Amino acid sequence: MVKKVNKSEVRIKKHNRIRNRFSGTPTRPRLAVFRSNNHMYAQIIDDTVGNTLVSASTLEKGVKAELEKTNDVAAAAMLGTVIAKKALEKGITTVVFDRGGFIYQGKVQALAEAAREAGLNF
Repeated sequence: MVKKVNKSEVRIKKHNRIRNRFSGTPTRPRLAVFRSNNHMYAQIIDDTVGNTLVSASTLEKGVKAELEKTNDVAAAAMLGTVIAKKALEKGITTVVFDRGGFIYQGKVQALAEAAREAGLNF
């Protein structure tokens, strides 16, 4: 009998494979993206210490107030600009992009491109 694999388990396996290839350093931290059904989250993490340097999500009041919906491509693009501005304020200019096992398409792609346009290099 063939066992059907859950989509979230597949995503977690992909994320683990991606994480084995790179990690965030103090000079080049990791921009981690997570997307749920209703919201998106982005963090810039220094993996050597395990600290989150900057974080943003569509749950924040400032971000949520400007959006009609929190789970569409426009919300992802807004989140990308917010995380990039926060990172630049802290002096972070280059990051490693961690798509979190999600396909680089749609919301994840919109977040990445908006962060690049706002000044982050990756």
